[in-house]
Amino acid sequence: MYDVLERRSFLAMLLVVSLAFLFLIKPFTGPIFWAVAIAVIFNPVQLWLIRRLPGRHNLVAFLTLMLCLVIVILPSLALISSLVTEGVGLYQRVQSGELNPGQYIDQINQAFPAFQSFLDRFDVDLSKLREGVVSTFVGGSKLLAKQALGIGQNTFQFFLSFSLMVYLAFFLLRDGSRLIELLIRALPLGDERERLLFAKFAEVTRATVKGNLLVAAAQGALGGFIFWALGINGALLWGVVMAIASLIPAVGAALVWVPAALYLAAVGDYVHAAILTAFGVLVIGLADNLLRPILVGRDTKLPDYMVLLSTLGGIVMFGINGFVMGPLVAALFVAFWGIFIREFNEPAAAMTESERGGPEGPDKS
Repeated sequence: MYDVLERRSFLAMLLVVSLAFLFLIKPFTGPIFWAVAIAVIFNPVQLWLIRRLPGRHNLVAFLTLMLCLVIVILPSLALISSLVTEGVGLYQRVQSGELNPGQYIDQINQAFPAFQSFLDRFDVDLSKLREGVVSTFVGGSKLLAKQALGIGQNTFQFFLSFSLMVYLAFFLLRDGSRLIELLIRALPLGDERERLLFAKFAEVTRATVKGNLLVAAAQGALGGFIFWALGINGALLWGVVMAIASLIPAVGAALVWVPAALYLAAVGDYVHAAILTAFGVLVIGLADNLLRPILVGRDTKLPDYMVLLSTLGGIVMFGINGFVMGPLVAALFVAFWGIFIREFNEPAAAMTESERGGPEGPDKS
């Protein structure tokens, strides 16, 4: 009786201390998650280096991390810096009246009278639509400007998070396999299930980051290129917006290039409108269908509706990191239920059939 009380007391204290620790590291959720993602995504590179530099784990982890910094992190920081600069310029042009988003809708409506009839068919008020577009456009540019100001004011916090991510990534690259084995020993879920879940986590993380984000980057780069080639202002900014929009199933980058093509046609630039439409359909639109099966693989692809819900929910819950964390949580949800169905329901169904004498019913001979 006393042993049972001791065990329960210890488990209760273990739960309290674990929750306190999770609450303690909650402000650093983003850096921790991306450090784990770096360790998982670059694990194949690390294994390749280990085979050529056996026993030199510190050097291998350092070289892997440097490769990640050069290929991914530093270019991303340069892109974010350029994006913020363009966002500030866009906000200033909107504030000065040089750029008027509502004027574009008016021009499209005047050039295409059928546009008003199309909206009336769905009981959409053009004036409210115009106000909503203007409000969204102004709010988005204001948000970019605010973020730029925030980055300038919170430089210390940014570099603290960045340094923490790099620091954790180094140790996860070096000691990741030992930490996984320690977690497998500690968690009371069954070693086979735990290995399956860790493997699923690694698979989905690679698929989400390497696949979804690379496909988004490809579509954004293609969209930014065609905007630049056609002389459309803010090509870099709109390319990034198309990259973000491409994470949303069904519509994707078309949310940006279709209105742009309509505007070009409305102002009489039919050649550029046709080029943008053809490029959007044949190149940007097909990039997803061609690249995603190669980078992600068909087995790890979630249904489009689940990607949409998990992406939007992830953004609400985790902020910008939700583009990756949302689908990852959804994939682990599917994995847990898959294990439950396989291990709990199927054996019960098999036992029921055996009690009945097999799928054909009891033996009457």
